[in-house]
Amino acid sequence: MLICMHSTSVRIDATTHEELKRLASELHTTVGNTVTLAVRALRQNRVGAELSAPLRSDETAWLDADLG
Repeated sequence: MLICMHSTSVRIDATTHEELKRLASELHTTVGNTVTLAVRALRQNRVGAELSAPLRSDETAWLDADLG
């Protein structure tokens, strides 16, 4: 079964493209999949940073609310 993915082009500098090709080779995958993995890692890092931030006062109040 042939699966066709929608694709688009993104302009990047030559140095970044070479780095992507090197990473793809190390990971035994395609440049496109390497970009997908990089985007996912970036998103996970952002979520991690948000989760490690101190709670706001309204969040603390909600967590400390009496359930009874």
